[in-house]
Order: sequence, then structure tokens, then C-alpha cells
Amino acid sequence: MTSAPEVDVATAEPARAESGEGGLLRHRLAELEAGIDVAGSEIDPALAERARADLRRVEARLAIGVDRTVVALVGGTGSGKSSLFNAISGLGFADVGAIRPTTDRAAACVWGGAADELLDFLAVAEHRRIVRETVLDAERQRALEGLVLLDMPDHDSVAEAHSEQVDRLLPLVDVLVWVVDPQKYADNVLHERYLRALANRQDSMLVLVNQVDTIPSHAVGPVVTGVRSLLAADGLADVDVLATSALTGEGTREVRAALALAVARPSVSARTADAELDAVAARLAPAAGGTTPVAAAEVPDGAADDLARAGGVPTVEASIRTAAARVGGGALAEPQPPAPATVAAVRARWLDAATAGLPSRWRSAVDRALAPSESLAAAVTEAIGAVDLPPVRRTSTTVAHWLGLALALLGLVALAVLAVGAVTASDVPTAALAIGGIAGLLVGGALVVGARAARRTAADRLSTAYRADADARVRDVVRSRLVEPTEAVLARQRRLSESLRGK
Repeated sequence: MTSAPEVDVATAEPARAESGEGGLLRHRLAELEAGIDVAGSEIDPALAERARADLRRVEARLAIGVDRTVVALVGGTGSGKSSLFNAISGLGFADVGAIRPTTDRAAACVWGGAADELLDFLAVAEHRRIVRETVLDAERQRALEGLVLLDMPDHDSVAEAHSEQVDRLLPLVDVLVWVVDPQKYADNVLHERYLRALANRQDSMLVLVNQVDTIPSHAVGPVVTGVRSLLAADGLADVDVLATSALTGEGTREVRAALALAVARPSVSARTADAELDAVAARLAPAAGGTTPVAAAEVPDGAADDLARAGGVPTVEASIRTAAARVGGGALAEPQPPAPATVAAVRARWLDAATAGLPSRWRSAVDRALAPSESLAAAVTEAIGAVDLPPVRRTSTTVAHWLGLALALLGLVALAVLAVGAVTASDVPTAALAIGGIAGLLVGGALVVGARAARRTAADRLSTAYRADADARVRDVVRSRLVEPTEAVLARQRRLSESLRGK
């Protein structure tokens, strides 16, 4: 651990009271479980089972709680761990002995309420637990809220069970506080069996040269320097060393400040659980695919247009436009069943576009969900066949056309009679013929032109309406047979991808 800055432990705000780390981790775990469940067989069964087993282990650890910081005082016989335990906690709970090891079982002091499940997990006996929080000095203890301080058995005890307890608990604690005395700080057991083997945890260690009241004050500095040199040789150059005395209280404030900083960090259990969840997500990532596909409705495939074309919709549309523009109408083309090869090609293009970048299991899942080519072709045929062909012969425009031609013809006849009379000097009603002839041509021409324009307008309207109706029905087929089945699968894939991102 790095050197602790000046911290007023008596007035500091609680560093990690109700941090919610456990809640966040439980939420992430639940998301991963949900993602695996939703993905189903699209994850290799062996991979899914391993992931579920890993998640069950994390869940069991989270059930104990990870919003606690476990700090262990570890040291050899006579190092004064228990006295220091009492000095830090301000209680006389731990057993103190000068000649023989008195801590035969780990003791625990808990700040911030009982932590029974955690202490059960750590195998701390019930009679070796105490909650460090009283009405009188609760404010003074707020900075340590969430701390679980363990007084460990002597690591060098002749009692084998003591060292076994130490070995079992060391991997479970957040901060290892090694307590050495000024005379035995070079103990081989401490350095060879423990410190050197734990070099990768030096960011969560603290070494206390305890009982400095037993040596001259001028010797304290050289002893601390000697301890630092030995730690550097063990690969622990970054571990902080403090001089302490449970008797005089020297260094106790600095130790409490260092512990307050440790409480502010995520616990080892939280970091371990988070890392395990990361590992599960990393192993599952290839099963989800490297990219998240777009929604199926946004797949730029043009399947509806292709199927409508294959079903003859454009041909029927053109025949409606042509027939409706004619005076006497005409025969209309009939929609045709789309060619199986064309439908299969449309379906294959859709599948490729919808599953681009996805693993084969997801592609197969989409393939299974889509309507088979035969079913798709039959649905398109039925949809287009259900569109009524409009009547293309309109009596009103037909009558207007022929009436206009008749009037125009009569007008021409009148003008011809007028011309003949003028040449032969015959006695003809000149004015009446002129007016009638011109009126016949104008009115008749207007009727013919108007009828033609009306037919073209009707042809455009009828053909457009047919195409819109047919296209809408084909789109409905595409939506029900391609889009919705695809989206149901891709939604599961996106759910898995989102659960793996987690944080």
C-alpha cells in the first residue's frame, strides 16, 4: 500500500457506506444469466453450462456480500498483533499474551453492523466476533464503516492448525497487514513462505514494525529502513512500512487512516467477482458475434419489391394502365405464381443481409425461423391473387368519346355543305351552317380530348391503386414470413450482446 495521507479518521465521511457494489454485481450477473437463457441453443451447450456453473459460484460469493473490506493482521508469535488489534479497534477484545501464542482462532471486529454470513464464510467462530460501533463514538468510527478486521493466528506457531488457518484465509482478505517486531523482522518463515510468494499483492499490503517502544528511539529509523530493504529484496519495494506501538499509540492513527483508504476501494471479493464476470462474458463473446445486427425491419434487401416483381405485379399494373387508356378497354394480364428459383434467391439474399457478421448458430436459427421458399411463394401468390383487378372500361368516357367524334363529324359535314354552296352559288343557310359546323368541331373535339384525358387519369389512378394494394399485401407477407421471424431471433442475439457488455 502507498503511504497514507493525513486523514482525520474521527470526522471523515464513511468511505464506502452502502456502496452498492454488491447490487451492481448482482445486476450484472442476472443480466448474464438472462442473456444465456434467451440465447438458448445458439450458444454451444458445453460453453453455456460452463458459464452457468461459473455464474453460480459468483452468485454464491455475492450472497455472502462484497461490500465489506477484510483486513487481516498477520504476524509471528510475540509480534503484538492482538495488542495492535485492540489499539486499532479501541476495544480489549483480542487475547494478549507475552510468552505463548494466545490467538488460536481468528478474531474479528466489524465496523458498520454485523457481517455474519461473511464471517461464517471466513470460518470465524461466533464467540470470536464483535461489532465495533457504539452510540458514544460512532462518528469517530464512520471512516472505517464496512471494515472487517481479523486478528489471525500466529503464522509461525508450532500448532499446525494455526498456520493452516492463516494459509486458508490469506487469499480471501483485501488487505494484508504484516506485523513484525523489531527483533524478528528478518524471520525466514515470514519472508520465504509468505512475503515473496505474495509479491503480486503488494498494492494491498502494509507492514507494521510493532513494539517500537521496546527499542531506543534512535534505532527506530534504521529498523524501518532495514525492513524496507528486506521487502525490496522480496520484490515488495512498493509496500509501505509504518512504525507502531500498541502501548504508546504511536502509528495507530496512521494505520487507521490507511485502513480508511482501503475501505474506500472495491473489496477483493468485489474485484474478483467482477473479474470472473468479465471472464464469463469474454468466453461467451464469440457466441454472440462481433457485431450487433440492425433491426430486421431495417435490412436493406428489397425483398418485397423482388417478390412483387416475381409475382407479375408490374406486368398487371402496365396492362391496367394500357387497357384503361384505350377507348374500348382491353384484356388485362393475370398475376403469375413466382418462380421457385426466384423466391429461393430472394430468401437467400434476405438471410445473408440479416445475419451478416453473425456466428453460424445464429444464422442457422434465422434460417429455421424463416418461412420455407415453398411457403413464401404460396403466400405471395395468394396475396397478389387477392387483389381485385379494376374495371378498365368506363361508359361515361366511352360515350363522351363517340359523341365527340359524332359532333365533330357533323361539324365537318356542315362546313363541307357550306363550302359547296359557296362554290355552286346554291341557296344554303350560310350562317346556320357556319355556326353549326364550327360548334360541332369545337364541342366534338373538346369531348374527344376530354375523354382521352379522363381515360389516362383513370388509367394512372387504377394502375397505381392496384400496385399499391398488391405491394402492401406482399409487404405483409414479407413482414410475417421474413421480418418478424428474423427479428425474433435477432432480438435474442442483441439481448445476449447487451448482457455481455454489462458495464
